[in-house]
Amino acid sequence: MRPISRRDALLLGGLGTAATVAGGAGLWWSLASTQQPTGGTLPAEDSGLHGPPELRSADGRLALTLEAAPGQVVLGGRRAGAFCYNGTVPGPTLRLRPGDELAIRLVNSLDGPTNLHVHGLHVSPQANGDNVFVAVRPGEGFDYSYRLPPDHPPGVYWYHPHHHGTVAGQIFAGLFGAIIVEDPDDIPVSRERILVVSDTTLDSAGNIAAVSPMERMAGREGELLLLNGQSTPLLTARPGERERWRIVNACVARFVRLRLDGQQLQLLGLDSGRSPDPETVSELLLAPGNRADLLMTAAAGESVLLALPYNRGGMPGMMGQGRLPARGTGALAVVRVDGEPGAPPGAVTARRAQEDLRSAPVAARRQLVLAMGGGPGGMGGGMGGMRFTINGREYSEARTDTVVAAGSVEEWTLINTSPMDHPFHLHVWPMQVIEDNGRVVDSVDLRDVVNVRANGRATVRIAFRDFSGRSAYHCHILDHEDLGMMGVIEVR
Repeated sequence: MRPISRRDALLLGGLGTAATVAGGAGLWWSLASTQQPTGGTLPAEDSGLHGPPELRSADGRLALTLEAAPGQVVLGGRRAGAFCYNGTVPGPTLRLRPGDELAIRLVNSLDGPTNLHVHGLHVSPQANGDNVFVAVRPGEGFDYSYRLPPDHPPGVYWYHPHHHGTVAGQIFAGLFGAIIVEDPDDIPVSRERILVVSDTTLDSAGNIAAVSPMERMAGREGELLLLNGQSTPLLTARPGERERWRIVNACVARFVRLRLDGQQLQLLGLDSGRSPDPETVSELLLAPGNRADLLMTAAAGESVLLALPYNRGGMPGMMGQGRLPARGTGALAVVRVDGEPGAPPGAVTARRAQEDLRSAPVAARRQLVLAMGGGPGGMGGGMGGMRFTINGREYSEARTDTVVAAGSVEEWTLINTSPMDHPFHLHVWPMQVIEDNGRVVDSVDLRDVVNVRANGRATVRIAFRDFSGRSAYHCHILDHEDLGMMGVIEVR
């Protein structure tokens, strides 16, 4: 097996490469990207990027009320009826420090149940912590409380609903926001930007469009590709300035393959993983749910931040049902750099290396098989009985699928037997990628979403430390999660 470097893994490995779609003509829906989504034109002079409102912890605590409610907002320059947190899409950015307490009063003003998941945070899943089994009914509220460990990894995380069966629809309608866990040592930058990538589709009345059973089974991709709810906003900088970009892929199913020619990009980390030193990258692929922490050093000129095509595979088609609309290259933003040069940025201090689980004793080894196909009891909306399973079973809250000893390290092999990618997300405990499709990862690569490529496999190691209780793992193509590709884990 040829070792794969961390740089190669960023572009080709742990987040996946373009999948090859196999099968006879007419038997597969191709999800290859060939056409441009709506909203790829150059911005007007006054269409600068708007960041979400920010709330910061003070004296070790951040307390807030978060209301999930229908509202009128502007999405992609168009008045839209969407779901909002506190009246905005994205919702407010929450800024914390390791060791802080985060207290959220979630108020449900929707017409159906919801709840809250703090994606990627290493916090307790019990009681009123990151407990995805809570259901907050319409007109009710719930008090969440999360305590971050003193050594919690810095980085960009996010929050969103996680009530099974409605996750994809509520996020597609606008319920998501960023969480920042600050670095213990400041990184010298001219400015910091929160960049939340999302997509959605509006109907003729400006409301979030309904999706078909076919789109749900494939994983919906919206016609509007948005950055902080905007279409192709303008970012301005001066030559030589260094910016820090905190990027969240909040799309339900879209892989975001980023490229910004003409500017220097350096990667600080993906998900909760951190590099000791910034790594220069030319492209970056974010599966749904992934986040990136980037430095952008500005050079004079104008560049376009692109979301390039990515082929996430295909799926067994319903004979005669046709093809899904293909999505292609989209312009996420325009970066315009001119004026007098900015002050030279200071050096970035090297950071402490993260623990490497490759040398840790392994208490258990498991295989988790992600599969989709026909069969009795399928949840395919009457379209061929399509089933979405892990180890042959669809999700049941009443069943515990995996029991793990608290404090142990386990090695999981994630096997995808289907012809489309499935990004695998484990709540609470980060995963270290050990191997991707037979290629050994030669560095510490921590993720909470690991893409398992079509007909491929990935091996990860997980340290089940600090917390016990019931939580979940699932495909982060969120329609697939809603349709059954999720399991329950209990650490005790």
